[in-house]
Amino acid sequence: MRKLIAAVMVAGATLIAGQAIAADFPKYPPVIEIPEVDYGVQGSFYLRGSAAFNGLWTEEGEGYECIGCSPVETTFPFEEMGYGYSVGAGFGYETGTGLRADVTVDYINNEGIELSSPSGLGNYSANLRSTIALANVYYDFSLGGEYGYGAAGGAFGYVGAGAGAAFNRIEVSAPTGDDVPSGTNTSLAAAAMAGVGYDFGSVVTDIGYRGVYIAEVSNGAAAPGSVSADNNWLHEVRGTVRYRFN
Repeated sequence: MRKLIAAVMVAGATLIAGQAIAADFPKYPPVIEIPEVDYGVQGSFYLRGSAAFNGLWTEEGEGYECIGCSPVETTFPFEEMGYGYSVGAGFGYETGTGLRADVTVDYINNEGIELSSPSGLGNYSANLRSTIALANVYYDFSLGGEYGYGAAGGAFGYVGAGAGAAFNRIEVSAPTGDDVPSGTNTSLAAAAMAGVGYDFGSVVTDIGYRGVYIAEVSNGAAAPGSVSADNNWLHEVRGTVRYRFN
């Protein structure tokens, strides 16, 4: 009899404990939220606009000078840089890894280039108008000590290079008052760039140096009215604003 009563008591205690434990289990399985992975800055297209101040350097000019009323081919040593401005626009894509590329078109205005007359007649003055189209590639790197961009944006530095063509128009004033024909030419162009900027998110600004190489500037005229200058360098301090639109 005692064994029977003990067995009943054990069974009852087990039943009560089982119900209490079962009450602690949720009726539905828990929902576990997995945080999204932060992959940093993703690729995006952008539009850009820029403005710059410039100075133009060349080694020497080549052309013809009237000596004894006969045109003589000669070279004109470079005396003074010309100064001016440029404005431009472009379209590009950045990969989100620090690499980006774009195409740009800039209008260049430069005035007051001085070339001296080897025969002592005085200085020739030249003005340049040019449209430069370039395909460019850059690498942006964080100034916070880590290479490449982070998701937080912020300050960065960049280096870049470009290649394309320059569509030039040159106007020359002679010290003797003789007419020098104005004219146009198309030439190889290339660029090297470096600077710093700040990434605000959808808007990015930067300021830096751009050196533009123009292989030849010429009035395109036939001798004896031709004038030209090879290996020209345009030095710019340029500011740019980029807008990411995706």
